[in-house]
Amino acid sequence: MPSLILYVTLGVSDFDRSLAFYDPVMASLGQSRSDDATPGWAGYGPDYDGGVSLWLCHPFDGNAPQPGNGPMVAMRAASAGQVDAFHAAALAHGGSSEGAPGLRPHYTPHFYAAYVRDPDGNKLAAVFHRYGLPE
Repeated sequence: MPSLILYVTLGVSDFDRSLAFYDPVMASLGQSRSDDATPGWAGYGPDYDGGVSLWLCHPFDGNAPQPGNGPMVAMRAASAGQVDAFHAAALAHGGSSEGAPGLRPHYTPHFYAAYVRDPDGNKLAAVFHRYGLPE
């Protein structure tokens, strides 16, 4: 059965600034920007048939993007090192920390994650959740 989620879209206020943030942050997780996006859109991750993807665009209603209190996009990391690289890339490219990389044993003993906000305030996480950490 395919994943329940098809894609996630985040509204951005400054498209070029967002690309300068997301390109290196997503690269830290092994994801590059799709080259078949409509102008004004950027996508990362697999195509529709390959799994969940993340898309960026200006909000359709023309108003400023409004990040929520509670919504968050969590992305799978292949190792604890990728989580560390994700956090470092986010901070180096205009993001802010919402939680440094580390174990979160209150979830499970092997839940290694980092939390950031993008330049528009959208909350992102990178998570490595495997038994036998660290890798």
